[in-house]
Amino acid sequence: MSTELQPLRPLPVPGPAPSTGPAPAHLLDNAAWAALAGPHRRFAETVGSAARYRTDVAPFVALADPASPAAWDDLAVLVGPGEQTAVTGVTAVPDGWETVRSGTGVQLVADTLRTARDPEAVRLTPADVPEMLDLVSRTRPGPFLPRTIELGAYWGIRRGGRLVAMAGERLRPPGHTEISAVCTDAGHRGQGFATRLVRHVADGVRDRGDTPFLHAAAENENAVRLYLSMGFVLRRRNLFVVVRVPGGDSPAVPED
Repeated sequence: MSTELQPLRPLPVPGPAPSTGPAPAHLLDNAAWAALAGPHRRFAETVGSAARYRTDVAPFVALADPASPAAWDDLAVLVGPGEQTAVTGVTAVPDGWETVRSGTGVQLVADTLRTARDPEAVRLTPADVPEMLDLVSRTRPGPFLPRTIELGAYWGIRRGGRLVAMAGERLRPPGHTEISAVCTDAGHRGQGFATRLVRHVADGVRDRGDTPFLHAAAENENAVRLYLSMGFVLRRRNLFVVVRVPGGDSPAVPED
Protein backbone atom coordinates (compact mmCIF):
# COMPACT_ATOMS: atom_id res chain seq x y z
CA MET A 1 0.00 0.00 0.00
CA SER A 2 1.20 3.53 -0.69
CA THR A 3 -0.33 6.56 0.96
CA GLU A 4 0.25 9.93 -0.64
CA LEU A 5 1.02 12.47 2.06
CA GLN A 6 0.67 16.21 2.06
CA PRO A 7 3.02 18.64 3.83
CA LEU A 8 3.05 18.27 7.60
CA ARG A 9 0.89 20.57 9.66
CA PRO A 10 2.30 21.58 13.06
CA LEU A 11 0.74 20.52 16.32
CA PRO A 12 0.97 22.74 19.40
CA VAL A 13 3.97 21.83 21.54
CA PRO A 14 3.89 22.91 25.19
CA GLY A 15 6.67 24.92 26.73
CA PRO A 16 8.59 27.97 25.53
CA ALA A 17 10.30 28.00 22.17
CA PRO A 18 14.11 28.18 22.30
CA SER A 19 15.47 31.69 22.23
CA THR A 20 18.42 30.69 20.03
CA GLY A 21 18.78 28.35 17.08
CA PRO A 22 17.58 24.76 17.28
CA ALA A 23 19.52 22.52 19.64
CA PRO A 24 21.22 19.41 18.24
CA ALA A 25 18.95 16.39 18.25
CA HIS A 26 19.31 14.10 21.27
CA LEU A 27 18.34 10.44 21.16
CA LEU A 28 15.95 10.99 24.08
CA ASP A 29 13.99 13.34 21.81
CA ASN A 30 12.95 10.18 19.95
CA ALA A 31 13.54 7.59 22.66
CA ALA A 32 11.25 4.88 21.28
CA TRP A 33 12.97 4.91 17.88
CA ALA A 34 16.41 4.86 19.51
CA ALA A 35 15.36 1.83 21.56
CA LEU A 36 13.71 -0.02 18.66
CA ALA A 37 16.68 0.60 16.38
CA GLY A 38 19.13 -0.38 19.14
CA PRO A 39 18.87 -2.49 22.30
CA HIS A 40 15.22 -3.45 21.69
CA ARG A 41 15.62 -4.37 18.04
CA ARG A 42 14.50 -7.93 18.77
CA PHE A 43 11.06 -6.63 19.78
CA ALA A 44 10.62 -4.44 16.69
CA GLU A 45 8.34 -4.75 13.68
CA THR A 46 9.74 -2.43 11.03
CA VAL A 47 8.77 -1.06 7.64
CA GLY A 48 11.41 1.29 6.26
CA SER A 49 11.66 4.27 8.60
CA ALA A 50 8.75 3.26 10.85
CA ALA A 51 8.90 0.77 13.70
CA ARG A 52 6.74 -0.45 16.53
CA TYR A 53 6.99 -2.86 19.40
CA ARG A 54 5.24 -6.17 18.96
CA THR A 55 1.66 -5.56 19.97
CA ASP A 56 1.78 -7.75 23.11
CA VAL A 57 4.99 -6.05 24.31
CA ALA A 58 4.29 -2.30 24.19
CA PRO A 59 1.95 0.05 22.27
CA PHE A 60 4.64 2.45 21.05
CA VAL A 61 5.30 3.36 17.42
CA ALA A 62 8.17 5.57 16.30
CA LEU A 63 9.57 7.15 13.14
CA ALA A 64 13.24 7.57 12.31
CA ASP A 65 12.47 11.14 11.23
CA PRO A 66 9.05 12.35 12.39
CA ALA A 67 9.28 15.30 9.97
CA SER A 68 9.64 13.02 6.93
CA PRO A 69 6.49 12.30 4.86
CA ALA A 70 8.21 9.13 3.63
CA ALA A 71 8.43 7.85 7.20
CA TRP A 72 4.68 8.41 7.63
CA ASP A 73 4.15 6.52 4.39
CA ASP A 74 6.07 3.61 5.93
CA LEU A 75 3.95 3.92 9.07
CA ALA A 76 0.76 3.61 7.02
CA VAL A 77 2.04 0.32 5.62
CA LEU A 78 3.15 -0.93 9.03
CA VAL A 79 -0.09 -0.17 10.87
CA GLY A 80 -2.69 -0.58 8.12
CA PRO A 81 -5.50 1.64 6.74
CA GLY A 82 -8.02 2.94 9.25
CA GLU A 83 -6.06 1.68 12.26
CA GLN A 84 -5.21 3.80 15.29
CA THR A 85 -1.74 4.03 16.78
CA ALA A 86 0.10 6.11 19.36
CA VAL A 87 3.15 7.84 17.89
CA THR A 88 5.94 9.24 20.01
CA GLY A 89 8.51 11.93 19.33
CA VAL A 90 6.35 13.91 16.88
CA THR A 91 5.26 17.53 16.72
CA ALA A 92 3.27 17.33 13.48
CA VAL A 93 1.06 14.89 11.57
CA PRO A 94 0.42 14.75 7.82
CA ASP A 95 -2.73 16.05 6.22
CA GLY A 96 -5.17 13.19 5.79
CA TRP A 97 -4.23 11.60 9.12
CA GLU A 98 -6.76 12.06 11.91
CA THR A 99 -5.51 13.07 15.34
CA VAL A 100 -7.74 10.98 17.61
CA ARG A 101 -6.37 12.35 20.86
CA SER A 102 -3.25 13.96 22.23
CA GLY A 103 -1.75 14.71 25.61
CA THR A 104 1.12 16.56 27.18
CA GLY A 105 3.89 14.63 28.88
CA VAL A 106 7.13 15.43 30.62
CA GLN A 107 10.46 13.66 30.33
CA LEU A 108 12.66 13.67 33.41
CA VAL A 109 16.27 12.50 33.70
CA ALA A 110 18.09 11.46 36.86
CA ASP A 111 20.45 14.21 37.95
CA THR A 112 21.06 14.11 41.71
CA LEU A 113 18.95 10.98 42.27
CA ARG A 114 20.23 8.88 45.16
CA THR A 115 19.87 5.19 44.29
CA ALA A 116 19.66 2.36 46.78
CA ARG A 117 18.90 -1.34 46.79
CA ASP A 118 15.74 -2.18 48.70
CA PRO A 119 15.81 -5.39 50.75
CA GLU A 120 12.07 -5.90 50.33
CA ALA A 121 12.05 -5.57 46.54
CA VAL A 122 11.48 -8.91 44.80
CA ARG A 123 12.30 -9.56 41.16
CA LEU A 124 9.08 -10.22 39.27
CA THR A 125 8.88 -12.98 36.66
CA PRO A 126 6.49 -13.97 33.87
CA ALA A 127 4.58 -16.03 36.47
CA ASP A 128 3.72 -12.73 38.20
CA VAL A 129 2.30 -11.08 35.06
CA PRO A 130 -1.40 -11.76 35.86
CA GLU A 131 -0.97 -10.07 39.23
CA MET A 132 1.01 -7.22 37.64
CA LEU A 133 -1.71 -6.67 35.04
CA ASP A 134 -4.32 -6.58 37.79
CA LEU A 135 -2.35 -3.96 39.74
CA VAL A 136 -1.90 -1.87 36.59
CA SER A 137 -5.63 -2.07 35.78
CA ARG A 138 -6.43 -0.62 39.21
CA THR A 139 -3.73 2.06 39.39
CA ARG A 140 -3.34 3.09 35.70
CA PRO A 141 0.37 4.03 35.67
CA GLY A 142 0.53 3.72 31.89
CA PRO A 143 0.73 0.92 29.34
CA PHE A 144 1.75 -2.52 30.60
CA LEU A 145 1.01 -5.55 28.42
CA PRO A 146 1.51 -9.32 28.80
CA ARG A 147 5.10 -9.25 27.46
CA THR A 148 6.19 -5.82 28.73
CA ILE A 149 8.12 -7.61 31.46
CA GLU A 150 10.57 -8.84 28.80
CA LEU A 151 11.82 -5.28 28.22
CA GLY A 152 13.81 -5.18 31.47
CA ALA A 153 13.88 -5.89 35.19
CA TYR A 154 10.62 -5.41 37.12
CA TRP A 155 10.52 -5.32 40.89
CA GLY A 156 7.70 -5.41 43.41
CA ILE A 157 6.86 -5.17 47.09
CA ARG A 158 4.43 -7.63 48.63
CA ARG A 159 2.28 -7.47 51.72
CA GLY A 160 0.67 -10.66 52.96
CA GLY A 161 1.90 -12.34 49.78
CA ARG A 162 0.01 -9.84 47.61
CA LEU A 163 1.72 -7.53 45.12
CA VAL A 164 1.02 -3.98 46.32
CA ALA A 165 3.64 -1.90 44.44
CA MET A 166 5.92 -2.27 41.44
CA ALA A 167 8.27 -0.49 39.06
CA GLY A 168 10.53 -1.58 36.24
CA GLU A 169 12.44 -0.87 33.04
CA ARG A 170 10.84 -0.11 29.69
CA LEU A 171 12.46 1.89 26.84
CA ARG A 172 16.19 1.28 26.38
CA PRO A 173 17.77 3.91 24.12
CA PRO A 174 21.54 3.39 24.02
CA GLY A 175 23.07 4.47 27.32
CA HIS A 176 19.69 5.14 28.95
CA THR A 177 16.89 3.17 30.60
CA GLU A 178 13.35 4.37 31.22
CA ILE A 179 11.80 3.60 34.61
CA SER A 180 8.13 2.78 34.13
CA ALA A 181 4.99 1.16 35.57
CA VAL A 182 5.56 2.87 38.91
CA CYS A 183 2.38 2.12 40.85
CA THR A 184 1.06 1.37 44.33
CA ASP A 185 -2.22 -0.19 45.39
CA ALA A 186 -4.60 2.45 46.76
CA GLY A 187 -4.70 0.82 50.17
CA HIS A 188 -0.93 0.99 50.57
CA ARG A 189 -0.12 4.52 49.42
CA GLY A 190 1.68 6.99 51.62
CA GLN A 191 4.24 4.42 52.76
CA GLY A 192 7.03 5.41 50.36
CA PHE A 193 6.86 2.28 48.21
CA ALA A 194 7.08 4.20 44.91
CA THR A 195 10.15 6.14 46.05
CA ARG A 196 11.86 2.99 47.29
CA LEU A 197 11.20 1.06 44.10
CA VAL A 198 12.30 3.90 41.81
CA ARG A 199 15.58 4.15 43.75
CA HIS A 200 15.96 0.36 43.57
CA VAL A 201 15.34 0.14 39.82
CA ALA A 202 17.60 3.14 39.18
CA ASP A 203 20.38 1.48 41.16
CA GLY A 204 20.37 -1.47 38.77
CA VAL A 205 20.24 0.86 35.78
CA ARG A 206 23.30 2.78 36.97
CA ASP A 207 25.14 -0.45 37.77
CA ARG A 208 25.27 -1.26 34.07
CA GLY A 209 26.31 2.30 33.17
CA ASP A 210 22.97 3.64 31.92
CA THR A 211 21.28 6.90 32.88
CA PRO A 212 17.78 6.50 34.38
CA PHE A 213 14.95 8.59 32.93
CA LEU A 214 11.18 8.47 32.98
CA HIS A 215 8.01 9.93 31.52
CA ALA A 216 4.89 11.18 33.26
CA ALA A 217 1.68 12.87 32.24
CA ALA A 218 2.05 16.61 32.75
CA GLU A 219 -1.24 16.78 34.65
CA ASN A 220 -0.04 14.13 37.14
CA GLU A 221 1.37 16.83 39.39
CA ASN A 222 1.83 14.59 42.41
CA ALA A 223 4.03 12.15 40.51
CA VAL A 224 6.04 14.92 38.85
CA ARG A 225 6.56 16.63 42.21
CA LEU A 226 7.75 13.34 43.72
CA TYR A 227 10.25 12.68 40.95
CA LEU A 228 11.64 16.22 41.13
CA SER A 229 12.06 15.91 44.90
CA MET A 230 13.99 12.66 44.39
CA GLY A 231 16.57 14.27 42.12
CA PHE A 232 15.14 13.99 38.61
CA VAL A 233 15.20 17.12 36.47
CA LEU A 234 12.80 18.16 33.74
CA ARG A 235 14.48 17.61 30.40
CA ARG A 236 11.64 18.40 28.02
CA ARG A 237 7.90 18.57 27.51
CA ASN A 238 6.48 16.49 24.70
CA LEU A 239 3.27 15.66 22.93
CA PHE A 240 1.82 12.15 22.81
CA VAL A 241 -0.46 11.67 19.82
CA VAL A 242 -2.89 8.92 18.85
CA VAL A 243 -3.53 9.04 15.11
CA ARG A 244 -5.70 7.14 12.65
CA VAL A 245 -4.14 5.96 9.42
CA PRO A 246 -5.93 7.24 6.31
CA GLY A 247 -8.29 4.78 4.64
CA GLY A 248 -10.40 2.00 6.07
CA ASP A 249 -13.81 2.45 7.61
CA SER A 250 -12.75 5.03 10.25
CA PRO A 251 -14.63 3.42 13.15
CA ALA A 252 -15.95 5.52 15.99
CA VAL A 253 -13.43 6.41 18.69
CA PRO A 254 -14.10 4.39 21.85
CA GLU A 255 -14.53 6.37 25.04
CA ASP A 256 -11.92 5.99 27.79
